[in-house]
Amino acid sequence: MPAVPLQITFRHMPQSDAVEALIREKVEKLEEFYAALISCRVVLEQERLHHQQGHHFNVRIDLHVPGHEFATTREHHEDVYVALRDAFDAGRRWLEEQSRQVRGEVKRHDTPQLGTVARLMPDEGYGFIEATDGTELYFSAGNVVTPKFEKLEPGMQVQFIEDFGAAEGPQAKRVSVGRHSPG
Repeated sequence: MPAVPLQITFRHMPQSDAVEALIREKVEKLEEFYAALISCRVVLEQERLHHQQGHHFNVRIDLHVPGHEFATTREHHEDVYVALRDAFDAGRRWLEEQSRQVRGEVKRHDTPQLGTVARLMPDEGYGFIEATDGTELYFSAGNVVTPKFEKLEPGMQVQFIEDFGAAEGPQAKRVSVGRHSPG
């Protein structure tokens, strides 16, 4: 039984214990994955069509986590179970993104920063940049845009993008003398 408040609404179709059980199971899995889930609302609707066209279903899921809401709709599915699967898959992907943001793993928008080449290890193919806030960032020869790594000298002012994704800590990438566009 999901711990988060769950609202299930059936429109233009009979309530189904089997469908409701499946929804509860899927919400429990979302809760296991993302414990900060606040609430979930699921609306299932059978479209009113002519009898010879068969049944089509629409599913809408609204998820709420601290500070954010997400809604997804899957429309015109002939199978309500497929519509539910697709909608919950979209919800799971959104929660995965929220989880990465909470952990600080989401790629930040690349904002060029200025710094000064502090030290170079030309034989090893790397160096360090001192950022304007005094922190030092590692960079490799492969992250130098212009001029070539061999042309850099300590004391040169450079522009770079800070990469937070490295396991060793923040690093500089797309290092250049002069201006370059982010992206």
